[in-house]
Amino acid sequence: MNPIARAALEAFEETGDARLDRAALDGVLARNGALCRETSDGVLGDLLREGLIAPCGSDKWRRTEAGRLALAGRMDLTLYSRPGCHLCDDMKAALAPLAREFGARVTEVDIDQAEELRSLYGNDVPVLFLGNRKAAKHRLDTRQMRRQLEEARR
Repeated sequence: MNPIARAALEAFEETGDARLDRAALDGVLARNGALCRETSDGVLGDLLREGLIAPCGSDKWRRTEAGRLALAGRMDLTLYSRPGCHLCDDMKAALAPLAREFGARVTEVDIDQAEELRSLYGNDVPVLFLGNRKAAKHRLDTRQMRRQLEEARR
């Protein structure tokens, strides 16, 4: 991913704001090398076409879940789950020792907190991503996950 686009996606996390207005994004883009409006328009257009950001109201943008995953490191694990899901609890318990062993960071995302996630996953949880790639769904095969983590660590 181009560094200017990456900076725009990271800005959502750095500011702690789920939505940024165009002026804030233009400021981030300018600090990272997009020195004219045409370049900013191009970067934001690319992020929009790739589904990494989405408009949300007048002159405001939000980073999509795909945009958050695009920033995930190769040893970042993202577990999409929901409270009260026994399969989710089972996967979380099986994943914990592997994450510790490999020094992987686990982020659990409650899909019921956002309509985007509910529509993506519905009742199809848990879903586990390693970096930005789907690694498991419903049940965790620990031998396969170990292989994926060993490969990601190289």
